[in-house]
Amino acid sequence: MRATSSWASTPDLSRGRLHEEQSGTVRGPRDAFQRDRDRIIHSISFRRLRHKTQVFMAPDGDHFRVRLTHSLEVAQIGRTVARALGLNEDLTEALCLAHDIGHPPFGHAGEDALEAALAGRGGFDHNGHTLRTLTELDRPYPSWNGLNLTWETLEGLAKHNGPIAAPEWALAAADAQFPLELDRWPSLEAQVAALADDIAYDNHDIDDGLRAGLLSLDQLMQVPMIAEGWRRVEAKFPGVPARRLIGELIRSQIGEMVNDLIASTQARLAESGVETPADVRAAGRCLVTFSEAMREAERGLKRFMYANLYHHPNQMAAAEAAHGVVAGLFAAYAADPAQMPAEWREALPAEEPWRGRHIADFIAGMTDRYAIARYQEVVGPIALPEGF
Repeated sequence: MRATSSWASTPDLSRGRLHEEQSGTVRGPRDAFQRDRDRIIHSISFRRLRHKTQVFMAPDGDHFRVRLTHSLEVAQIGRTVARALGLNEDLTEALCLAHDIGHPPFGHAGEDALEAALAGRGGFDHNGHTLRTLTELDRPYPSWNGLNLTWETLEGLAKHNGPIAAPEWALAAADAQFPLELDRWPSLEAQVAALADDIAYDNHDIDDGLRAGLLSLDQLMQVPMIAEGWRRVEAKFPGVPARRLIGELIRSQIGEMVNDLIASTQARLAESGVETPADVRAAGRCLVTFSEAMREAERGLKRFMYANLYHHPNQMAAAEAAHGVVAGLFAAYAADPAQMPAEWREALPAEEPWRGRHIADFIAGMTDRYAIARYQEVVGPIALPEGF
């Protein structure tokens, strides 16, 4: 659906792509942002998300979320909000689908291991690696590296969480190649994608935590917004067993947060006086926001989730094992690059920091299960926590 507001991003006014493309290569009647979305969906890096950690590492249950399903859920929420605000849905969807492409195996545990491995070489940041993957490492086209996405998509991925004063090396390299105005706020579509991500994982991680038995309903009642939502659900469906109401709780809470975000953003846009995408970038502040009450409630939920799920002893044990896998792989490949696949071994730079960064590029692209298999191959057996 085309955007209906003056402050929406417009594909016809895109700042273009780094590499000029001949019009005769366009396949199908799609605009620039639709093509970006489709390039992301068809990319190898997007497909690999189906075997990368969301919350539970290398989950042995079919019903837990992974990076791929999370990204799809973010995209659904993002499109809903974008439509209500009259924004460009295709750009919003592209940003939502691609926002986690730079995550290494095992989520934040893998990221911490690569950050440590690249100490003194610039470190590792999954957001910067998203840009590196989409502008350099994915190579489906014969004439250039990367997917050659539009400026608006790259800008939104670089700074969907806000301006960046000190970009790390991967993001700085992407910015040097195609300047992204990192010191300014991004489009409204990018701001929507950021909060759609929060809404998705705030709620779906509850669902997965309950499914895994690491959270209980009694624990969740400590969170005021959840307790209030649970009372509404029980009143609406009296006598229905609790296990049948969990899905309704999650759905209703997502709805509450989406409706609050839309109403609060509409009011903020009205008082801001912005009329164009350029006005949005010059506003000097985030314009897509929750109300103050919802913001505080959401922060309380996050604090609960960190204390009771993300830092649960089972999760910490899994994170420690995952950190060991990634760190062990990096050490093994650094000591003996001959163990890397031929295409990666043959392209290995001779000098640091690029030599270490190249090894990290290879590891960051791995799925959880591929990383475990390669560890067992080049390092040796590893004892993984139950359910890993």
